[in-house]
Amino acid sequence: PGCGFGYVSVPLAKMVGPQGKVISVDIEPRALERVERRARRARVSDRIVTRVCTPKDLGLADFAGEVDLVSVVHTLHEFQDLPDFLGQVATLLKPDGRLWVVEPPGHVTPEHFAAEMECCRLAGFKELDHRPLGGGRMTALLAPPAA
Repeated sequence: PGCGFGYVSVPLAKMVGPQGKVISVDIEPRALERVERRARRARVSDRIVTRVCTPKDLGLADFAGEVDLVSVVHTLHEFQDLPDFLGQVATLLKPDGRLWVVEPPGHVTPEHFAAEMECCRLAGFKELDHRPLGGGRMTALLAPPAA
């Protein structure tokens, strides 16, 4: 979600290999066009699915229970209804799937990140790892709620 211009999507598409898929979601169709261009140049366009979403719906119900990893890089703080978003993520993830959150300094304070993690816990996610990254970024790896 919030894939922007594909700075994470394209490297992930290279990592998943020819059998894998990366689903890139954004509210801006122009951003998705840039993702598609970058994917073609990197020769991984067959591995990337792009979807326009709305502020309230990721539009990925057809992927329910099929997703290994949801990466939310520098966008978790943008969601207006975090509990609803987390519910959608939980529906998408396989039972052994993961939610990976990275938040930037400046936009998100450590206190705000802690509040986001509390919201994740209240939604049933279990924090597996939580540590600062370089440049003051904060990250957490979470397991989905038990079925």
